Amino acid sequence: MKIAAYQFKITKNIRSNLSTIENAVTEAKRKDVNLIIFPECCLTGYPPRDIECADFVDFCEVEKACNKIQELANALTICMIIGTIYKEQNRIFNRAILFQPNQESTYYDKRALYGWDSDNFENGNAQGIFEIQGIKIGVRICFEIRFPEYFRELYRERTDINIVLFYDVSDTESTQRYEMIKGHIQTRAVENVTTTISVNAISPYQTAPTAVFDKSGVICEECIRNREEMLTFDYVKEDDNFGETGRRIISDQLLHYSIK
Repeated sequence: MKIAAYQFKITKNIRSNLSTIENAVTEAKRKDVNLIIFPECCLTGYPPRDIECADFVDFCEVEKACNKIQELANALTICMIIGTIYKEQNRIFNRAILFQPNQESTYYDKRALYGWDSDNFENGNAQGIFEIQGIKIGVRICFEIRFPEYFRELYRERTDINIVLFYDVSDTESTQRYEMIKGHIQTRAVENVTTTISVNAISPYQTAPTAVFDKSGVICEECIRNREEMLTFDYVKEDDNFGETGRRIISDQLLHYSIK
C-alpha cells in the first residue's frame, strides 16, 4: 500500500482548506497513492487557534465539503483520512473520517480531551480501527500520543499501521517540543511493534512531525518542518525481526497478566 501524508497551513476557511485537500489528493493520485492522510481539524480549523469555538463552525458547509470529498474518493479511487470538527445530534466531536471509494464513511472521535478540547468537544467511543485493502489501521488524534494505553488498545487488535493526526503548533519556535513529541511517536511504534505515521499542521511553528516510523522506531521518512509538503511511503507487511519478535512475546505475556 502506498501512503501519503500531507502537511499544510490550516485556516478557519473551510472552502480554502478543502481546496488544499483536493489539490493534494489529485497530486497523490498521480503518484499512485492508495491512502492519503491529513492533520487534525484540517477541514475546519482548530479552536481557539483558528476559530473562537467549535459552535462557530458552519456545519452545513462541513457536510457539503464531506460530500465533495466522498465524490473525489469515488472519482479517483483513493482513500483519505481527514480531520474535522463534526456535529451529530447536537453533539460536537473532534473527528477523523475515513473516506473510501463507493463506501460509507467511517470515523474515530478523539477521546483524550483536556483544556481547549474539553471546552469544545465531547468524548468519542469508537475503537478507531479501519481496514483498507486487507491492511488493519489504527487511528489516534494528537494528545492521545502521550498515553500508551490508547495505543495498547490497538496492539491488542494487532493493527498493521497506526496513524496519528496532529494539530500541534506553537506561536514561537520550539524545537525541543518537536523532538519530545517525535520521541513519543517513536516510543509508541517500538512498544507496539507497529509502523506508525504522523501528520501535522505547519503554522505558525510545527511542534510535531509528519513522519513514518517503522516497527523498531526507525524514521523512514520525515517532512521538512514548517513547509507545505507531501510525504509518501510504500508500506509492505514484513515479518518481525529478532528484537520485534521479543517485544511482541513479552508484550503478550504482560497483557495476559493484566487481564488476569
